[in-house]
Amino acid sequence: MSKKNLAAYISKIVYLTEEQMTFVLQHFKPFSFKKNQLLVHIGEVNQFMNFVEKGCVRFYFLKEDGLEVTRHIVFEQQFGTGLASFITGKPSEEALQVMEDSVLLRISRKDFYYLLEMIPAWEKFYRDYLEYAYTNNLNIFQRGATKDAGERYKELLRINPQIIKRLPNKVVASYLNMSPETLSRLKSKH
Repeated sequence: MSKKNLAAYISKIVYLTEEQMTFVLQHFKPFSFKKNQLLVHIGEVNQFMNFVEKGCVRFYFLKEDGLEVTRHIVFEQQFGTGLASFITGKPSEEALQVMEDSVLLRISRKDFYYLLEMIPAWEKFYRDYLEYAYTNNLNIFQRGATKDAGERYKELLRINPQIIKRLPNKVVASYLNMSPETLSRLKSKH
């Protein structure tokens, strides 16, 4: 399997020599997953960082009543990792699930931290990823705290319409923090 998309993604963030890039890429292994398969269960330690070559990964929590709350969704050419568990080595409080048949390039936690020791420039890649994750989580929080359902839906249509096009209403509604009925009403207006 070609890892050219992963190499291009990394190259946008950090400069690696050809030798360093080859070394990094050899630590990412391809895995195929079937639609709805769980990558990480709640309570399980996340041992992998994932680059989505094909498909979609969602991150979700369970509320006390058992309802799912989708925190984040990533598609092709994006990294998707339950970072809190990956960093701390503690059980995850969220699940990671593929929403479509997917191919992921995965690197183990052990190998990822090995690269940090071996390639100084990999630190910059990691820092960039952590900064992205932080600002993304802040945006998620602000969206839920400051915007009504209609504003959240319009913003999603503008920023990432493939979530609405590719995923079931139940998942989209849980991502937007609204009921499926509210989402259906909003979709019929737009």
